[in-house]
Order: sequence, then structure tokens, then C-alpha cells
Amino acid sequence: MNTEPKFSIITITYNAADAIEPTLQSVMAQTYTNYEYLLIDGGSKDDTVAKAKASGIRFAHIVSEPDNGLYDAMNKGIALAGGDYLCFLNAGDAFYAPDTLQTIANAATAEKELPDVLYGETAEVDEARNFVRMRRLQAPKELNWRSFRSGMMVCHQAFYAKREIAPMYDLQYRLSSDVDWCIKVMKQSKKLVNVNAIVVNYLQNGLSLQHHRASLKERFWIMSKHYGLLPTVGRHLWFIIRAIIKR
Repeated sequence: MNTEPKFSIITITYNAADAIEPTLQSVMAQTYTNYEYLLIDGGSKDDTVAKAKASGIRFAHIVSEPDNGLYDAMNKGIALAGGDYLCFLNAGDAFYAPDTLQTIANAATAEKELPDVLYGETAEVDEARNFVRMRRLQAPKELNWRSFRSGMMVCHQAFYAKREIAPMYDLQYRLSSDVDWCIKVMKQSKKLVNVNAIVVNYLQNGLSLQHHRASLKERFWIMSKHYGLLPTVGRHLWFIIRAIIKR
């Protein structure tokens, strides 16, 4: 039996006063309490930080300063984190249920050694917090670094990586560095565990969705780097054919 793992929950914000409340509430509602909470803010001009400080949450760290984009902020979070696992829960996203962290911790402690990666399913919600649908790509029963050849099979917010094997995000990618990061983590992982539960409500207005075409271009080059150019071209041609067939 493993000792209870500690989670480093990292929330990245910038002028997110209108979106952060559900995120804060979902953290406060967790029945599992062995976690630290880090807020990495990009120097918001609104009252994002004030709302966080007034929430009653005991933050391990609050940083509010200009940064070089989303992934630079995430790197700051990794550098400050002290838990066993990293959990990125951005403003507007929320834990699926009050027992989500407990469910993930139970899956971790059921193994002989703490797994390198824990992952689960994602529900998509709108700005009114209404359920829209389950994420189109379902988390595979067994995950490895080759799984992402078919796309990002696990949402970044539903992917918990052991801090000790997690690299920094590559800042050459502005929109899809999380794909590159997850693949790098999985390449170093020996044990990856599906917790068989929905773990996050994902807000449908992320940065990559706002810049969808540019994000897809980055993903193509990331996949080419890890899986080879020709196999990636072939797989993308199949994606196009499949989309046409489904129409």
C-alpha cells in the first residue's frame, strides 16, 4: 500500500475574473485534502487575484506577473510545485465531482508503486457550466506514448504526471506545447493508469480552440517530430478521408 499521493494543482490565469469562480469552488469542494494549490497569474488587470485570495483557499503560491504566454506560466508552476503529481486546472475548468481527487488517489495507491501517469475522461461544458458532451476522443484503456499518433487521446487537464519525470514545456510551441509535453512524459513512463472515471469539466473556450488552424499546424509538426514525417502525413490523409466518409 502506497502512502497517499500529494497533488500540485496549478491554475493559470490572465484577466479571468469572470471564469475562475467554478474552478476555485471545485478545488474547495474536494474531499481529498492532500494537495497544494498554486495560482500562476500573468499580471491580470481585473480582480482575478483578488477573487482567489478572497476564496478562503490556502494557496501554496500565488504569482502575479507578466509572462511569455500560457506555457511559460505553466513552467513557473512546475518550478514551484512540490507534490507527487502535477494537475493543471485552468481558469474555467473544474474537477468533475467533490470526490475526484480521492478517486485518482485511490487508483494510485492501488498499485504497488505510484504510477508515472494517471488519466481519466473529460466532460465538456459551456460558459454557463451546462454539460455539452463527452470529449470526442475517449481515453484509451491502455495508454502509451504512441497513443497520440491518432490525436490527443487524453485531455491535458485529465492527465496527471509525476512531477519528478515532468519536463518543462517547450516554448517554441505557442498553442500545442501540451501535446508535446504529454508525449515526452509518456516516453519516460513505465506505468500509466486509467482511473476509469470522469475527472474534469473542460470549458470549451481554450486558447487552442480560439486559434484552431494554427494549433493544428503545431500539432502536425509535434507529431512529425515524435512519430516521423511520412507516417504523420499518411495518418493525416486518413483523417481527411475518414471525415469525408462520415459526412
